[in-house]
Amino acid sequence: MQAIELLLNRRSWGRLTEPGPDKCDLETIIQAGLRSPDHGALHPWRFIIAEGDGLLRLGDIYQQAAVANGADEAAIQKAQNMPQRAPLVITVVACVTPDHKIPEVEQVLSAGCAAHAMQMAAQALGYGGIWRTGAMSYDDKVKADLGLKGKEQIVGYLYLGSLVNEPSATKKLDPDDFVSYL
Repeated sequence: MQAIELLLNRRSWGRLTEPGPDKCDLETIIQAGLRSPDHGALHPWRFIIAEGDGLLRLGDIYQQAAVANGADEAAIQKAQNMPQRAPLVITVVACVTPDHKIPEVEQVLSAGCAAHAMQMAAQALGYGGIWRTGAMSYDDKVKADLGLKGKEQIVGYLYLGSLVNEPSATKKLDPDDFVSYL
């Protein structure tokens, strides 16, 4: 796929199935994330991979957070099943270095660029993906159970796998709705 075609047709797929990226494709996807813009060469990101039994462990972490937050039984079950939406989930973590000359927001944006680059790499390799956030991205118990420290924060969860359905055409947006000139 040509790079410009890939970028112009970027989309999210919420329905994913097996197979997920194999070891070689996953390495390529991660390498794409590691090439993200990185002002100050801080490498302000890390990735937590969940596949196979790791998806079950991630579901248990979500379930325990839902219980701790007083969720009802349906919400607890939903939380536990969330990682099963795809065969592979990458938790993208922004590793913020506080009190650095590079502002914290730029460090978080760099981690966000890594998530985007990995989603684009997955799409270029023929996989679908969706970048999800939600309550589990901001929950202190989830962050602790995933081993986040200090000012680290979850930028999102990148769900990757094969498409269940053929994609429909992407909706074209009018640049005039978003662009102004000085």
